[in-house]
Amino acid sequence: MRKLTGLLSLISLFFISATVPLGQTAPRVYVLNAKTLQERRKAVLDPKTAAQYVRSIKRLTSDADRALKVEIAPVTSKTASPPSGDKHDYMSQAPYFWKNPDTKTGFPYIRRDGERNPEILQYPDHTLMDDMVKTVETLSIGYYFTGKEEYAARAATILRMWFLGAKTKMNPHLEYAQAIPGLNTGRGIGIIETHGLIRVVDSIGLLAASKAWTKDDQAGLETWFGKYVTWLTESKNGRDEAAAKNNHGTIYDVQVASFALFAGKPDIAKKLIESAKANRIAKQIEPDGKQPLELERTKAWSYSTMNLGGFVELALLGDAVGIDLWSYQTSDGRSIRKAFDWLYPFADGKKKWEYQQIEPLLGERLYDQMRKAKDKYRDDKFKAALSAIPSMSPDDRDWLLLL
Repeated sequence: MRKLTGLLSLISLFFISATVPLGQTAPRVYVLNAKTLQERRKAVLDPKTAAQYVRSIKRLTSDADRALKVEIAPVTSKTASPPSGDKHDYMSQAPYFWKNPDTKTGFPYIRRDGERNPEILQYPDHTLMDDMVKTVETLSIGYYFTGKEEYAARAATILRMWFLGAKTKMNPHLEYAQAIPGLNTGRGIGIIETHGLIRVVDSIGLLAASKAWTKDDQAGLETWFGKYVTWLTESKNGRDEAAAKNNHGTIYDVQVASFALFAGKPDIAKKLIESAKANRIAKQIEPDGKQPLELERTKAWSYSTMNLGGFVELALLGDAVGIDLWSYQTSDGRSIRKAFDWLYPFADGKKKWEYQQIEPLLGERLYDQMRKAKDKYRDDKFKAALSAIPSMSPDDRDWLLLL
């Protein structure tokens, strides 16, 4: 019975995927691996190799079918208005700042690192954006691997609503992100909240062959991201975040580089990625691989692996412009690879983590980054480390994207 069920699933897979246009070029993505995507899609269509992807395709289509029904709301749907009075402007409250218990008014707010203040829920734009990013990504990957136009059509509708619709679009700036009540109306630190938009950029690349995604849509989104790059590089908040010396600076670079490439501004991306050698790697990673500014946090493991993830994304973006960050090393040995080597012994608990970590220490945070780097570090030490990490389940959608 199981064999019959598996066979029927395989037949269904071929039926669904038979209409997928293979194309001759890799998709225009920057953080996802274009070559891997193209190879996986061919493998899904090839009767000799398709069986190993049946479960991941089944999971993907199930996720995409659910995503078709998810209601996505624009930034203009919020009840509160930003200081500008324009609901098209994104706004949020600083998550780690709380009312002062020692004053009658609660002001000035005080910082409790790593502890999220539930007050932030009254400003839903960050959650709305996260929902949009996840839904568009699922639909776009679903379209790329199955060819179902309904997935692409729904993704296109959401993207138009969020970025292009006259009544619903978000303005391309973050003047009012992560405000601290009573102190300011927004900060450069809030720019990290659009990190997820790099996934939107790659999702758009997966929609290119769809009739639902038009030239006007593409031009409109490129214009939007081009304006956002201008704001990121010229505004006070943008300049403040560019000057950040920890994960905020790394992820700022990731965003500007990704959005600039998408908007047809490769010179901006190339200059920024090249500068990451001296400005980020040399200043944030110690010769032994520690990231001291992340280790100061109350969630030291989480922030160390998150920042390493930012370096991995920068290195992937570097691949798109011919700059090799993977093998870059300072004269005293600081490098992305050293950061991997230092963190790895803690991932499976064999070495005790001696820094603060107020939430569970999840090895998966590192394993995901290792899988993304597997084609870049082919030496025996890294291969041995990869072989020792838990295997990814064939039910996981990443089976189609990473392995």
